[in-house]
Amino acid sequence: MGGQREKDDGSGGDAALLRAVAQGDASAMAALYDRHAGWLHARLTRRCADPELVREVLQDTFVTVWRSAAGHRGQEAGGWLWTIAARRLVDARRAQERAARAAGPLPEPEPSGRYGSAAAPSAEDRVLAGLEYGDVGTALDRISPELREVLRATVVDGLSTREAARLLGIPEGTVKSRARRARAELREALAQLNPSPLGGTA
Repeated sequence: MGGQREKDDGSGGDAALLRAVAQGDASAMAALYDRHAGWLHARLTRRCADPELVREVLQDTFVTVWRSAAGHRGQEAGGWLWTIAARRLVDARRAQERAARAAGPLPEPEPSGRYGSAAAPSAEDRVLAGLEYGDVGTALDRISPELREVLRATVVDGLSTREAARLLGIPEGTVKSRARRARAELREALAQLNPSPLGGTA
């Protein structure tokens, strides 16, 4: 399929579509949506079991694209769109948590519930929020963009090597080698953020 890969070889490329969207071209927006909504929905669903929230986040993502297409700086469009979608998902979950806290204590979930309380963040949700905003998120921002994208695809989104290769438009071997380098760079960045309290030299 490869619909999410950027093919900027003419008027149908993602970058050209985004330029047209920035000028208010609704048909370009529709084409961009048709090209990217499917895989964005699939990736959001991997991170959120609430289909209604996924639909809201997907809609919010494309509203944001419509408003901020002029801010696209030529980077790979799929990665840019996913960055928007992932941040919208984290924002939506935080809003849910704030609303749940404001509403007071939640009733005990039914033992037979498939997912438990939708408003209570799972351990995975807390880890993902940490990856976006905690020390790990800061460290991720310090590694090179191509390594960061591989790490987000394989670790944050849980994609297989093959799926990540398809998403990013690179060979599977490159995904594997970048993932190794990304982990090494991430460890180094984290070490700089949190020096060993023992003061030992490595």
